[in-house]
Amino acid sequence: MTTFAIVDLETTGNAASKGDRIIEIGIVLIQEDGNVIDEFSSLVYPERDIPPFISSLTGIEEEDVLDAPLFSEIVEEVYSIVKNSCIVAHNIEFDLGFLNHELERAGYPSIHNQIIDTVELSRIMLPMSPSFKLGQLSEMLGMGHDRPHRALSDAQATSDLLLYLMERLKQLPERTLDYLLKIEPKLKSELRPFIQSAIADNRYSTTVDEKYELWHGIPVKKVNRSQAKQVLNLPPFEEWVTQVYESSEGLQKLMANYEWRTGQKSMSEDTYRALTGGQHALIEAGAGTGKSIAYLLAALYVAICKEERILITTHTTSLQKQLLDEEIPRVEKLFDRPIQAVLYKGRSHYISLVHFRYELEQSESDNYDISLTKAMILVWLTETSTGDMDEIQLPSNGKQFWHKVSSEQSTKSVHLDMGEDSYYDLARKKAEHSDLLITNHALFSLDLISEEDRLPSYDRVIIDEAHHLESVASRYFGVQFNYRELQRQLSQLTEIYQKSLYKQLSLPEEFFKDAGSCQRLVDEAKEELNQWSRYMFQQAKRKHRKSNKAKSDVGRIQCTLDEKDPLYQTSKEMCHRFLSSIRKLVYRMERMHNHLALTVKLVEAPSLQVLLSRLESQITFCKQIIERLNAFFMNDSAAAKWLETEGEGASNAVYLFSEPLDVRELLKTQLFEKKRSVVLTSATLSTNRNFDYVKKTLGLFGMDRLVESVIESPYQFDKQVRLMVPSDFPNIKEDPESFVEALSEAIYSMAHVTKGRMLVLFTSYEMLKNTYYLLKEFIDPEEFMIFAQGISSGSRDRLKKNFQSFDQSILLGTSSFWEGVDIPGDDLSCLMMVRLPFQPPDQPLQNLQNQNLKEAGLNPFMERSLPHAILRFKQGFGRLIRSSTDRGVVFICDQRIMEARYGKYFLSSIPKIPVSYRSTRELMNETEEWI
Repeated sequence: MTTFAIVDLETTGNAASKGDRIIEIGIVLIQEDGNVIDEFSSLVYPERDIPPFISSLTGIEEEDVLDAPLFSEIVEEVYSIVKNSCIVAHNIEFDLGFLNHELERAGYPSIHNQIIDTVELSRIMLPMSPSFKLGQLSEMLGMGHDRPHRALSDAQATSDLLLYLMERLKQLPERTLDYLLKIEPKLKSELRPFIQSAIADNRYSTTVDEKYELWHGIPVKKVNRSQAKQVLNLPPFEEWVTQVYESSEGLQKLMANYEWRTGQKSMSEDTYRALTGGQHALIEAGAGTGKSIAYLLAALYVAICKEERILITTHTTSLQKQLLDEEIPRVEKLFDRPIQAVLYKGRSHYISLVHFRYELEQSESDNYDISLTKAMILVWLTETSTGDMDEIQLPSNGKQFWHKVSSEQSTKSVHLDMGEDSYYDLARKKAEHSDLLITNHALFSLDLISEEDRLPSYDRVIIDEAHHLESVASRYFGVQFNYRELQRQLSQLTEIYQKSLYKQLSLPEEFFKDAGSCQRLVDEAKEELNQWSRYMFQQAKRKHRKSNKAKSDVGRIQCTLDEKDPLYQTSKEMCHRFLSSIRKLVYRMERMHNHLALTVKLVEAPSLQVLLSRLESQITFCKQIIERLNAFFMNDSAAAKWLETEGEGASNAVYLFSEPLDVRELLKTQLFEKKRSVVLTSATLSTNRNFDYVKKTLGLFGMDRLVESVIESPYQFDKQVRLMVPSDFPNIKEDPESFVEALSEAIYSMAHVTKGRMLVLFTSYEMLKNTYYLLKEFIDPEEFMIFAQGISSGSRDRLKKNFQSFDQSILLGTSSFWEGVDIPGDDLSCLMMVRLPFQPPDQPLQNLQNQNLKEAGLNPFMERSLPHAILRFKQGFGRLIRSSTDRGVVFICDQRIMEARYGKYFLSSIPKIPVSYRSTRELMNETEEWI
């Protein structure tokens, strides 16, 4: 029986090689059956200072280790415990690296025992876990973990986790274990004996395989294919909706702390009226209305009574998750049958088991990341009901591997991923029989303009977060190119030209000549692309230095591509050189395809079908490049064209964009005139108490049969919020440096009043960066933690979580933080807006739109800039109050809201709240008194 030594160390830092030392060691010695043999724990004197961050994390202070032994004084006991055991740690490279460093320092040999890394094993056995941190895994699995970041407690938690994961391993089907055995040599953890033992136990078990079925030779979880829907006879809508909202058997019974809100019922009625009356609707629902429940009730009633699916599209995945995991299961109880709601995604989200099996058979040259990815997918297939990649937390390189095994590899003529054993087909059939079809604005926009159907047909649609529709449609109705992504995709093409793939086949010599030519042409195309992107990068930087324009809100240099500009003309010529290589490549690949297609007819070999489908999808990909770049450089005065470069990035990180100046006509003809009913809803659709701006931008202006409704928030904003504007800030145009200094002082002062818990919203990435570095100069990290978008590492959600995990913290954000960030309760007490959110006037798309408006005799500021800024302002304001008990201050460092003629439009767009316009010091005192 194997004995495991589970080791955890607390250290002064991350690198033993740079002088970091152990400050605490914990070891748990257990047997395979879970029997604890021994435990060891000791603080260690590190012979160096303990950094404040480590003390904050672990609770171990300098005075705690003053009387602790040196590692050399406990080394004999430590070595005797671990020397004959399988070493286990949560991130083995860290703990074993430090332990061996200290053993060598003390004159003992390094340990080279069998090892298991529980981070790696968790990734394989729990592939759908949202996190692989020890504390979060312990919480998710309901395991006790009393003192996180203390060595013995962490070691005990790791031992519990190890036993749980080993038990999971034993429950896997035999074929999955066989595949894992082939992958195991490339992993860090030495799992072979445990996999072999599980295979032996499995052979005599009758229960394991009952939960699984074989698709293309791979065990997957059995799926429910039933599409039956029961017909319901519901009372008339008015009677039914009154019961739902007002009777004790309705929402009161389903929701704890349910509050009856007239606005929520009104929204349900307005949505129903539009959906059944063949009308379109604009419904603004203030914070706290409960808009998703309101429109879901109406949509489900119509879907069930008319036996017809209704489409719901959102901008964010978080709202989709909320609808599917919380709201729909809640309202489902109001109906006497299950609700069939399907989240619909494109082909690339679903795994193709034909392609995955092919990759499993080609594992000899896999690197570590690919081996780990394959192991994770094998286990995930025994748990997933959907085959959707968003369920699995793949390593970074695993996402590239996914492209090779997704259903997008299946083509029109080579249907490898169709029928009973296909997750994509399963998703499509479920969608066709659904009550509610949920998707995102991107796929929705693609479906509107695509010749092939991207979504199952629908007649009625609810567009939530509808204030994003114009920008998303504009992006997808245009053209986008990312140099680095294109280089990556071109590099992946070369895999299909390897002669070793075809060595067993009797193919003519011409086939192999064409494969060699394709390899050379890809290299030629990549070189042309490299030269072209370097040229654009250098020219954009040169223009930026000359013009001294501000960078975009994410720190990129933007450069308009004007057809008369030499930059545009030269780029067009260089693009044609690149496309010439791509055209030659297509010709050669089509010749390869013809030879291979003929061989497929003569030889029965599944791997050949896979290669043929990949060749077809690559030909399609190359044709799309030609088509899109030709479209980009065609003379089209009704589109804005520009390039962007990373200000500090690689010398060829270039992005190309083309967007139509006006999407009104496209939306009008492709959406509003084709669909029976379109309901647009958001917390921010109106400006100046009407929908004129949104109707103009979306193509609804002048249309009759419109339902228009503004539903007020039930929150008592006048008691929950104070709006404050300092009267003594320096003029930003005359003295930008003094403005940043005043801003930094105001942030620091306000942070003392509100004990951190501040979100500061910027419209300029440059100003965010300057403010962040100035704050870092005089704010002690032990006093306030500062997180900044684009500077602190991590996604928006990761920054938000980090901000919430510290008691006293400040978060600086640009564009994406103005909306969709939900920080309820005491985690946020102050929202600071640095400037009113006007778009930069030199932004390429806006610049051309403004010129068009001027030529039409209209005022661009009043027609577009102001209403757009008001909608952004309302979104920003909405970050602060997320529940009826929230309280806080909105601090706006822009005197224009009080002094400019248009300032009143911003103030009238939000609920009536007390406004103070005084010196910064007076505002701080007022805030302190109020809070």
